[in-house]
Amino acid sequence: MSLYSIVDAQLAFGHVALLDHADFSLEAGERVGLIGRNGAGKSSLLKIVAALTQPDDGLVTRQQDLSTVYVPQEPEFDPQASVFDSVAGGLAHMRASLDEYDAVAHALAATPEGAEHDALLARMNVLQSSLDATDAWNWRTRVSTTIAQLNLDGDARVGALSGGMQKRVALAQALVVDPDVLLLDEPTNHLDFDGIRWLEELLVNSRAGLFFITHDRAFLDRVATRIVELDRGRLLSYPGNFSAYQTRKAQQLEVERVENEKFDKLLAQEEVWIRKGVEARRTRSVGRIARLVEMRQQREERRNVQGNVKLDVGQGERSGKIVAELTDVTKRFGERAVVDRFSSTVMRGDKIGFIGPNGAGKTTLLKLILGEIAPDEGKVRVGTNLQVAYFDQMRAQLDQEKSLADTISPGSDWIEVNGTRKHVMSYLGDFLFAPERARSPVKSLSGGERNRLLLARLFARPANVLVLDEPTNDLDIPTLELLEELLADYDGTVLLVSHDRAFLDNVVTSVIASEGGGLWREYVGGFTDWQTQSERAERLAKEAADKNAPKAAPREAAPKESAAGRNAQRTVKLSFKEQRELEALPETIAALEAEQKSIGAQLEDGSIFARDAKEGARLTERYAAIDDELLAALERWEELEAKRK
Repeated sequence: MSLYSIVDAQLAFGHVALLDHADFSLEAGERVGLIGRNGAGKSSLLKIVAALTQPDDGLVTRQQDLSTVYVPQEPEFDPQASVFDSVAGGLAHMRASLDEYDAVAHALAATPEGAEHDALLARMNVLQSSLDATDAWNWRTRVSTTIAQLNLDGDARVGALSGGMQKRVALAQALVVDPDVLLLDEPTNHLDFDGIRWLEELLVNSRAGLFFITHDRAFLDRVATRIVELDRGRLLSYPGNFSAYQTRKAQQLEVERVENEKFDKLLAQEEVWIRKGVEARRTRSVGRIARLVEMRQQREERRNVQGNVKLDVGQGERSGKIVAELTDVTKRFGERAVVDRFSSTVMRGDKIGFIGPNGAGKTTLLKLILGEIAPDEGKVRVGTNLQVAYFDQMRAQLDQEKSLADTISPGSDWIEVNGTRKHVMSYLGDFLFAPERARSPVKSLSGGERNRLLLARLFARPANVLVLDEPTNDLDIPTLELLEELLADYDGTVLLVSHDRAFLDNVVTSVIASEGGGLWREYVGGFTDWQTQSERAERLAKEAADKNAPKAAPREAAPKESAAGRNAQRTVKLSFKEQRELEALPETIAALEAEQKSIGAQLEDGSIFARDAKEGARLTERYAAIDDELLAALERWEELEAKRK
């Protein structure tokens, strides 16, 4: 029997039917991945299953006492709360029952025998049975065990955690309930590669039924046992993972195309016949007319496959053969080496992916390669005739108050791409923006639409070096696949930062990966090639370390030497004011980084602009201002450290 089912569901916003007589069911132990175009209604369906909203029409059936937990795309916590208290929030109903049990027990002790005493005793028995069934007496142990399983610190303050760690807290809050069905909206957002792999293992080994939304194709392949596609209001089910879905979907679209062509040909023939005149008295003609009316209605109600984005990047002049040459480059921020003695040569036409955990320094390395910041040590030689186009994951390049047309072509109705002159309305249509939306402000767009607009703006400008920072966020799968094809055929140089493993595999020809401690290494191939090579290198290094283990004793000299160095450094005096300033700088920098991460999480999906456009604009400005404050603080830190030494 299904855990949950919905039959003949209908849901519409305005004239657009998100669910059009749709059917869906979820069986025990299934892991169902929900996919579809941006704006198709995926999140709305997930909220219907979570009982957070209701369809306009349709029959909803749930198993009795079915427990469902919904984890939104952007979970919200009290920033001052501890991780333990936040996770325990998932058991709020149990704790409320325990509080009521204690209150009833105290009232029972103070109430003499009689009708009221009997009523309290009956209530106490009901509560005790419920608490026994859910094992609520041991709720603290459940919370502590879940926190330990997810490698969290129960005493940490949630507001001080990164976006990836906050996502873990949200999952812990859901898993501590031990639900029958787990509902996840974009669970890989804010997670780096290690976090995504950890989540995959967690979900594959979970006993709960799973219904989730994601555009990460590798995640779908690893986790999903069935794919459900929301396509033009209908829910289409495909057994197996994403790779199996792709094969079946292609076959289905071909059958649909052939059937539509036959129908349209027959309709055209009937339209020609009706215009030649009809002998209305003949029964056969009356029936034929009725069939034509029905065919016209069917054609009018048909919802065609939504067109795909038409991508075409403006090709700039050819750059020099060497785009950048780095020799023993080192960049530090205070005592921390973000890049340590890195050497590489970027050639024209290279497509390079940058891989590393959040905060490893991918953006810093990109800026070194492009000559935007100078190294502390080593040499960077930037090539000639570079025309660089940036894709910013925070979309800070977009003016929220400008219209879509002015964002693409300020002060003109025409735009030139690769020597072809195009009207700005037609160009926006290539990116699925209707003409009536061309004068709408940027702040009215959703997260996925902002990404499409940024791509349109990026590709309208001639460039021979594309720098793409998380371009896949919020883009649906068909647009991702089209962007992959465009970048694969692009003649210029591509520098790509992404956590989408399939996207990296399909686009890049080499990766530069963080090895920790400021060390970076270049590998030939895509993400999977890097994974294979790095795992082999780790295994060989471990075997070599085991062989040489007895020779590792002299390492004790290093701490003594560094301690002596530190004592020597202490003999150089700063002024009292400078010493206090130096001691306060790390805390100031950490606070700025935490604030920027918090703002970035709010801006990433674009929903803040729909709720409060002014607040969204203010946060965008603050995000950019923090960059300047961080740079000033880091430079001051370096200056004081240099003086102290």
